[in-house]
Amino acid sequence: MERGSRESFTRMGTLGIEEECFIVDERGRPTSGTDDLVYEHDPPEILEGKLDHELFTFVIETQTPLIEDPGNARDALLEIRQALLTHAHDHGYDIAAAGLHPLAKWRELEHAQKPRYQAQLDRIQYPQHRNTTAGVHVHVGVDDADKAVWIANELRWYVPIMLALSANSPYWNGFDTGLESARAKIFEALPNTGMPTYFEDFDAFDRFERRMLETESINDRGELWYDVRPHTAHGTVELRTPDGQADPDIVMAFVEYAHALVEALAEEYDDGASGYAQTHRRELLDEHKWRAIRYGHDASLLERDMEGTLELGELVDRECDRLGIDGIKDVYERDSGAERQRRLLETEGPDALCESLLLEGE
Repeated sequence: MERGSRESFTRMGTLGIEEECFIVDERGRPTSGTDDLVYEHDPPEILEGKLDHELFTFVIETQTPLIEDPGNARDALLEIRQALLTHAHDHGYDIAAAGLHPLAKWRELEHAQKPRYQAQLDRIQYPQHRNTTAGVHVHVGVDDADKAVWIANELRWYVPIMLALSANSPYWNGFDTGLESARAKIFEALPNTGMPTYFEDFDAFDRFERRMLETESINDRGELWYDVRPHTAHGTVELRTPDGQADPDIVMAFVEYAHALVEALAEEYDDGASGYAQTHRRELLDEHKWRAIRYGHDASLLERDMEGTLELGELVDRECDRLGIDGIKDVYERDSGAERQRRLLETEGPDALCESLLLEGE
């Protein structure tokens, strides 16, 4: 069985961005188009090997190439997006992005026939049958395996900040869930998702990954779908928590934040913090995340020591000042995706809502 290894962790600070998007028709409604775009027509050269479908045939995933210089991340993202849009338009489709498509009804949509997904459907059943979710995944390279596991442990407290800011999925299966990120809760119904537990070091994580494979709890290491994980093949820490976004500026704010967090934590580790670790109970971290799911931009999240609470806006200001970034502050100061979706549906109707989700390229 294919395994990653300690030797994969060789580079510090590289980036990779994965986006899951929806294939829609000319009215912005979900349509089963991945066979056309992935299998039946050759994509633009830049998408070769970087384009795949997900569980449903209306969900498509792109990956940027390895980004050596973080300063090139925006151009890399926009180049991939533009290629996807061109490919889709050439074959009569458009592309939309959100955590969940508000008009997608899972009973009416086709599942992919790829053996990997059929095996997942057979094993997981109902929770996977209804999994119409789409997110943004950010990989940041780390140059040491134990350091990567330590950073992933520490990031567990930070990912709900990113989730609250990204909240862009109030509607699921045709109704308002009352949540700001219903995607996060729908996805948590799958096994091996949500907030991971603490791992002492790389060997502990490696033993866990190996045991999950050997007991056939998962078919491959990619089925460890936690909000943050060391990626033992790419040599990265992968943050998987944000909802999908049409606006590239929002995606890039999360990329900037993820990169700054990993770099800052790596410095702490190198300065001797490896003996210190946040070993909070998963139950408290789950509550921290739940507040992000339920309230989005209006969330009051748990403090780092879990002893009190702090409004999201205060956390954003503190993080921007601490890390020297500003993208997530811009995201916080605008309406959340969930707020915008609700307002558009109420005031302008479903056509305007669907149009607002269309992917923005260059």
